[in-house]
Amino acid sequence: MDNSNEDLEPAPRWQEADNNLCGVLRGRRTPAVAEHSVGAGWKSRSSSWDAYEVETRWCSVELDPWEGPDTLLNGVIDPDKLDALATLLSRFGLSFELELYDESGGLLREIAG
Repeated sequence: MDNSNEDLEPAPRWQEADNNLCGVLRGRRTPAVAEHSVGAGWKSRSSSWDAYEVETRWCSVELDPWEGPDTLLNGVIDPDKLDALATLLSRFGLSFELELYDESGGLLREIAG
């Protein structure tokens, strides 16, 4: 489920940023989450046997399988877009928990859906 669209490359400021987002997506296997992301216009590529990178201009995350049908998520997001990501995940029918961190690793915000 790789697609390559250079228009979806993360903005340069997010390409160089440290991870500031982590979370768990409940009830969907990693390939299904990547497929939903592509359907929403995101770029996706396989990053290992069973993991994917998905990205758009404001977010770039790694999706890794975890306990049963759950998926771990970690990467970089424009902090102003956390609610947009939560809305997208809800639209996919996912239950999720997300954590946003600042540059020094301090927890800024938690969001669940």
